[in-house]
Amino acid sequence: AIREYPFETGPADYLLVVDREAVGVIEAKPEGTPLGGVAPQSKRYATSDPKKIPAAEEPLPFVYESTGVETNFRDLRDPKPRAREVFHFHQPETLADRIGQAETLRSRLQRMPPLQHGTLRDCQYEAIEELEKSFAGNHPRSLVQMATGSGKTFMAVTECYRLLKHAKAHRVLFLVDRTNLGKQTEKEFQQYTIPDTGRAFTQEYNVQHLQSSTIDDVSDVCITTIQRVYSMLKGGDPDDLDEDTSAFETTPTGTIRDVMYNAEVPPETFDFIIVDECHRSIYNVWRQVLEYFDAFLVGLTATPSKQTLGFFQQQLVSEYPYEKSVAHDVNVPYE
Repeated sequence: AIREYPFETGPADYLLVVDREAVGVIEAKPEGTPLGGVAPQSKRYATSDPKKIPAAEEPLPFVYESTGVETNFRDLRDPKPRAREVFHFHQPETLADRIGQAETLRSRLQRMPPLQHGTLRDCQYEAIEELEKSFAGNHPRSLVQMATGSGKTFMAVTECYRLLKHAKAHRVLFLVDRTNLGKQTEKEFQQYTIPDTGRAFTQEYNVQHLQSSTIDDVSDVCITTIQRVYSMLKGGDPDDLDEDTSAFETTPTGTIRDVMYNAEVPPETFDFIIVDECHRSIYNVWRQVLEYFDAFLVGLTATPSKQTLGFFQQQLVSEYPYEKSVAHDVNVPYE
């Protein structure tokens, strides 16, 4: 990061350089400054010629505005670039990797191939279609309501495949409520047959059920609890974890789980986070863990509360309540 770099339009607070090529700018402001009004200034630098240092692309794609407490980011290569708040600046290796890609993730999400109905239930098909519309619209959070027993995990595994295959997602985090549910979810991935090839999911992609504090470099899907992710961010001992009980049940009401930047698990570690049983209010206490990552959030629940809807910004993309599942003979009535 080169401070006070002189552009024709004036000095930018920071010019970002990776492998001797200019890739972006940072516009720094005092704490408390509304960053929304800073975007035209930072874009003016990004669209200027850096002269003495060759540009990796024109305009410079990566634009940040930051007060040191709050940081906004946008990639000017995205369709209709939109600023989003990030916990921390992306690592140089991440920017170098993204420069080498012909399209951005958000560009690829707008060109997902049509979903084939195949063996999917109507409710699963609808959930995936509406999820992908939400992604294409660049909505950062999406909520899917599906009755227990209607196959929401199978739906989620299908969507993981499509995100890895067609959107070229770097990695997906699948959060479960307790460790025994993680084993069940891992089995779902192992038993899933990819419709395009007839091969098992785990024959084409690496699925890691985290039993330690280290994410495999080659993992495509990580399955774990939010307690373990919090422990990893804090640098704690994973042996001290209680993952056999819900995070909601073991955490006193009102407790806040603060997190700090961890270079071993940077915010760009995951492109998508799927939160199973998200109605259990883990976000009331653990939302800082979820918001640490620069990722799309997907919630799965059978019973969304007002708090759940609020956290997911009212973006309820699909509903399949218990009554419908009984009417469609997916579930049997309690009586």
